[in-house]
Amino acid sequence: MALTVAALYRFARFAEPAALRAPLLALCEAQGIKGTLLLAREGVNGTIAGSAEGIAAVLTHIRALPGCADLDVKYSSAAAMPFGRMKVRIKREIVTMGEPDIDPLASVGTYVAPHDWNALISDPETIVIDTRNDYEVAIGTFANAINPQTRSFREFPAWFRAERERLMGSGKAPKVAMFCTGGIRCEKSTAFLKAEGVEEVYHLRGGILRYLEEVPAQQSLWQGECFVFDERVALGHGLAEGEHALCKSCGRAVAAGESCICNNS
Repeated sequence: MALTVAALYRFARFAEPAALRAPLLALCEAQGIKGTLLLAREGVNGTIAGSAEGIAAVLTHIRALPGCADLDVKYSSAAAMPFGRMKVRIKREIVTMGEPDIDPLASVGTYVAPHDWNALISDPETIVIDTRNDYEVAIGTFANAINPQTRSFREFPAWFRAERERLMGSGKAPKVAMFCTGGIRCEKSTAFLKAEGVEEVYHLRGGILRYLEEVPAQQSLWQGECFVFDERVALGHGLAEGEHALCKSCGRAVAAGESCICNNS
């Protein structure tokens, strides 16, 4: 029987995230759920896998937390358990940018539904930025998207500040459209750009995962596969498991039948 995989996040205000950890971990373990959930003062983020009933019980619990009724969840499936154990961790941020004054609950860009995304990124007055890490971009991205070539999300603010003049130009400012795997990094990135004074900022609602789920392959502008942080490695259109595997030497995703670049260096 296929397992249900739920990628989830919600920016919320948790006064004492540490107090939420033990009940959440206990429920996950009781339901046979595995994966990782992060709790911080700014909300919850993570990916978990298990039976449909177990996942539903955990999501019901999370939705009952302060500000989490509208929890964003992307579902996919796995033939085998893609995680080794269950972890619930307390962090400073649920996605680490290192900009303490950025608050996605105060101001973010405009959400764009997957079926409206193609028109936005095809507009010549729009610049499209992939907010993921370089090793993720390497196996798949949207046509003509800018790759910041960052090694971690924490590098994104410095990259944008260094490249802003080149990206935005001196005339009419372009629209900026950003995307990531599940929506959390691009949402926080829009909050950052808004704080930097960029007005027209958009992000893909539900991220690449929802786009691959809802947009038919024949209409898609996605190229390649989408890296995911579990043993499935990558997903394709319809959220089918992809053809990549992890290199045992360096951990990079490698296409079927190919050798990793680390073996050629």
